[in-house]
Amino acid sequence: MADIPVIILAGGKGTRLQSVVSDRPKVLAEINGKPFLAYLLAQVVRHGFTQVIISTGYMAEQVEAALGHEFQGLRLAYSREDSPLGTGGGVRLAMQRKPAPLYMVLNGDSYCNSNLTQYVAWFRQRKHMASLLLARVDNTERYGRVETDSLGNVTSFVEKGCACSPGDINAGQYLLTPQSLHDPLGPAFSIEQEVFPLLLHKGLLGYSTKAEFIDIGTPESYASAASFFSTLGRK
Repeated sequence: MADIPVIILAGGKGTRLQSVVSDRPKVLAEINGKPFLAYLLAQVVRHGFTQVIISTGYMAEQVEAALGHEFQGLRLAYSREDSPLGTGGGVRLAMQRKPAPLYMVLNGDSYCNSNLTQYVAWFRQRKHMASLLLARVDNTERYGRVETDSLGNVTSFVEKGCACSPGDINAGQYLLTPQSLHDPLGPAFSIEQEVFPLLLHKGLLGYSTKAEFIDIGTPESYASAASFFSTLGRK
């Protein structure tokens, strides 16, 4: 895993969360005495990655001051946006800091207790351009749903609010090759809305898991995070 740089998307403003976390970026929202970003970094450490690039934007100085350049043996570097670039633009800018054939990309406002080692091994057997890790939830209405075929190819995306049944959702953990971002896109773009739909017929995989998932994007979900992480190790 040491040859795969990890990019963590930490540049978002977190508008929906500002009613309860207004003095810091959402990746530094405190949960059980630790910033949310620390839980993501600890997962990265457990699976043997050694280098992380944190893509920052909103209140970037706070993120860099809080984490520094090392976390439990991980080397931390930063890729700061001068203006908002969206998830895709942020990833592409971060890739320029550390050229590599494959990157693990993590959303900075969600956590999935997945086995990243198994995820990478599964992806490398298939030689595709990109993959989403999918989490099984009881109700996909809030998140939207990702449909796959029997071979793990993503076949469609179902919009939020359109499906109130169990299914797989995008868990915010991606494996991306540089080639996956080579389509002519502007400097600011979204991976979820602009890149993944383009890749549907070019090699987009979905790795389905039953791992526990949470996001902290709303006050309600953030309020449940303390209990989620307190009980995670006992499940």
